[in-house]
Amino acid sequence: MIVRLFLALGLLLAGPAVAEEKIVSGLSQNRVAITANFDGSEILVYGAVKREAPAPTDAPLQVIVTVEGPALPLVIRRKERVAGIWVNTSSITVDAAPSFYAVATTGKLRDILSETDDLRYKITLDHAIRAIGSASEAEGSEEFVEALQRIRNRQDIYRLMEGQVQLVDETLFRTDVALPANLIEGDYRVRMYITRNGRVIDSMERGIGVRKAGLERTLYVMAHEQPLLYGLISLALAAAAGWAASAGFRLLLRR
Repeated sequence: MIVRLFLALGLLLAGPAVAEEKIVSGLSQNRVAITANFDGSEILVYGAVKREAPAPTDAPLQVIVTVEGPALPLVIRRKERVAGIWVNTSSITVDAAPSFYAVATTGKLRDILSETDDLRYKITLDHAIRAIGSASEAEGSEEFVEALQRIRNRQDIYRLMEGQVQLVDETLFRTDVALPANLIEGDYRVRMYITRNGRVIDSMERGIGVRKAGLERTLYVMAHEQPLLYGLISLALAAAAGWAASAGFRLLLRR
């Protein structure tokens, strides 16, 4: 009897249930084929927020979607004019820089995501670029990273699309992310986050496989797995093209 009274008191003190919010999501396609006439693709990211209790009213729900291409190492160099000649004077090494990165949000990123959770989940591009070279390589490494971001922003490889996620009744969301024509092969990560008061409540990750198809795929596999055969075929094709061009010119001269 006493145990039951304590349980009943505990339930009364616990108050109303807190809504646990989870993401349920999908993609319009999970594979992209790169062919000879490939000029880009568009991915529809959609989902819903699942909850078993009324949504909290203390702060509005926000959604963040990121699409990240395979990360590659690279060296960033700085050129300066020395004695009238442009030369490389300093550089840093980046262990992993995304080949493609897009961030779509329901609002201003700085307003809907705290710095703590950004550091934890590595959502913004500053944190997505990992393991920047040490200070012994170059002073002011931040300038190098900013230059990398500016260049890839101009190339439309890195994007920040604030306000491009549509959210209906704090339940249904969707956004479209255009993939450029110069995609590289690999596994692309699509990550979705829901936040309140700048704190990440839940996240989900899905993948998109980007692969060459058709003749491009055959040549790519041959070049990497059978380089000798690929080289011989390339030489034969070059010789045949040269002979055909020479024969064509001779025929024109005879006329």
